[in-house]
Amino acid sequence: MTEIGVVGAGAAAAAATFVIDDTVPDATVTVLEKSGGVCGRAATRRDGDLTYDYGANYLKSDDERVVELVTETLDAAGLDDVTEPVYTFDASGAVSAGRDVDEHKWSYREGLTTLAKRLFGPTDATVHRRTRVETLHRDGSRWVLEDSDGETWGPFDVLLVNPPAPQTAALLASAAWDSPVRERLRAAAEAVPYRSVWTAVLRYPFEIDVPYYGLVNADKEHEVGWISREECKAGHVPDGESLLVVQASHGWSLDRYDADPAENVAALADHAAAIVGDDRLSEPTWTDHQGWRYALPERGVDREPVESARSAGLYVLGDWVAGEGRIHAALANGLDVGERVADSI
Repeated sequence: MTEIGVVGAGAAAAAATFVIDDTVPDATVTVLEKSGGVCGRAATRRDGDLTYDYGANYLKSDDERVVELVTETLDAAGLDDVTEPVYTFDASGAVSAGRDVDEHKWSYREGLTTLAKRLFGPTDATVHRRTRVETLHRDGSRWVLEDSDGETWGPFDVLLVNPPAPQTAALLASAAWDSPVRERLRAAAEAVPYRSVWTAVLRYPFEIDVPYYGLVNADKEHEVGWISREECKAGHVPDGESLLVVQASHGWSLDRYDADPAENVAALADHAAAIVGDDRLSEPTWTDHQGWRYALPERGVDREPVESARSAGLYVLGDWVAGEGRIHAALANGLDVGERVADSI
């Protein structure tokens, strides 16, 4: 029996687990996830009658394998397409039409985390949440993991590592693995630049009368990078209400990351009011927030050390390996890694 360990339960890890479970029937897969949820930055929260995607906003139909996966292979119940377009705004906050380049903007009635749940659900994988892996050990030809509580996991014949590149680099830096591949892979992961995003979620007891689902800052010169309307997603927001997801720019997010959350939320509400052109948006009736330190990779990773590590049974995966900070890219990379692992066993 092949023992496979997975660090992180993001979209790529879920896709890889799905493939491995289907193609390697004697494999035992153990997933260790530091948070209480799955699907990484494709994150959903529920509060009473609200459902909202507060990290990644939607799944884009930009990869044929991913489209087939979500529309045919997996249960497609509750998979809905946001039909309203995406507009742009510039440094002055002026809004323009014309950025609706996506064929589909999918989410689920229960939120984007449904995707990972449907990938993990039919497998025999065991997912341990709130389990933070602190160190990796190379024990002969196998891998042993130690979590923040001092518990050990493994040994594993194959190890998949799914956290963002900076966190993967930190794991590799402390790994008990005497190999030049370790240092090359660590340096490559550490070199991947990331954008931080601080997000405010704003609820209003009225509908916002605009023709778009989302607004993206095209010139990247505004304090806000993105605004979207969760009421455009079926089942997310009660009729007659609005829920905005406002994501700050990288620079603003870095400057204000550790500032008072209430002040950040108020500032982003004011920005949203100015951009959308509705003063009422400065005074939401309910709010939420989230900081994403490692939100979006700016580019991909050097391929050579990634490929070299596979000879030791170590696979890194995620949007930073795919080279694009999108859910479909992470899923496609996970499918690819799952197939590679299956071929290697």
